[in-house]
Amino acid sequence: MTLTRLSLAQFRSWPRLDLDLDRQPVAIFGANGSGKTNILEAVSMLAPGRGLRGAPPAEQARQGKDAGWRIRAQIGDRAVETSAAPGARRSVAVDDKPAVQTALGRLIRIVWLVPAMDRLWTDPPETRRRFLDRVTLSLVPDHADVALTYDKAMRERNRLLRDQIGDAGWYRALESQMAEAGAALTRNRHEALDRIMAAQDEAATGFPAARLVLLPGEGQADDPDAASIADRLAAMRPRDLAAGRSLTGPHRADLGASWGPQDMQAALSSTGEQKALLLSLILANARALSDQPVVLLLDEVAAHLDADRRAQLYDQICLLPAQTMLTGTGSDLFDAFKDRVRLLEITKHDGASRLRDGAP
Repeated sequence: MTLTRLSLAQFRSWPRLDLDLDRQPVAIFGANGSGKTNILEAVSMLAPGRGLRGAPPAEQARQGKDAGWRIRAQIGDRAVETSAAPGARRSVAVDDKPAVQTALGRLIRIVWLVPAMDRLWTDPPETRRRFLDRVTLSLVPDHADVALTYDKAMRERNRLLRDQIGDAGWYRALESQMAEAGAALTRNRHEALDRIMAAQDEAATGFPAARLVLLPGEGQADDPDAASIADRLAAMRPRDLAAGRSLTGPHRADLGASWGPQDMQAALSSTGEQKALLLSLILANARALSDQPVVLLLDEVAAHLDADRRAQLYDQICLLPAQTMLTGTGSDLFDAFKDRVRLLEITKHDGASRLRDGAP
């Protein structure tokens, strides 16, 4: 099951776009601001969440927050639509029937790498936690439902804490929900890390393989045992009441990475090594999904690699069991693909993006 058609209406810089796709890698090139990344963002909206930019629907409408947008796609024999009417939340339909966003994660898996993620290893823990949960969601589809259950219970507990409610019975009910969902969250994360590392070890990519670990952060946030989490939440109530929020649980976890014979920490590595590690993880993520339909989105990745690394990356892309879409400012960045890639040129006129299929 593959993504065979993408249609956009009033999304970002695109008044309209109709694009037929197959398994061949697609390289989209054009000047900065021409609308290349907007295509990738539209594809990322076929996954649960806010897409690769994390933008609210009102910011994605071409004509401003008082307008709407629509994305339609054909995924295998399934028709998928996601849209936002003016001032409304994003909606999803599968085969013309309303669906929840989490249903998208069971149709196709979307994996992406964008320039903002280059700071992953030096950004605050919450950035790495979001990255880890996105990877986990691609590998464990019910992860989104588990995360929603945990977050809902935690928000209710935090409300009680802020209001300085002292009734232990109310806390026990919410803490039980947090403990069960939190243990499942942690098990899912551990499973995802194991699968990513196995996928790295099984392939010779020319990129360094990272050793990954779920760090506890504060409050033993890597605990997969529900009873242990519940006991710790109960013991932490006095401190949490003082803080007005929950200070322990999987929402405090962090992702650690190291590589090489010296076990070099990713955060202490050079900028180039950090980028190579991130690419290694993204390629491994796509490789670990060999039994699932997957689309890999790589935004402006070629510009940060030397010629040899670009050639290695393109060789790996052609071996992946995934549809891949890349962006870059010039077609020359994709020369190492030779005849293995489909080139799309994007230009912009009067504020609207336009597409030309084929090499310049």
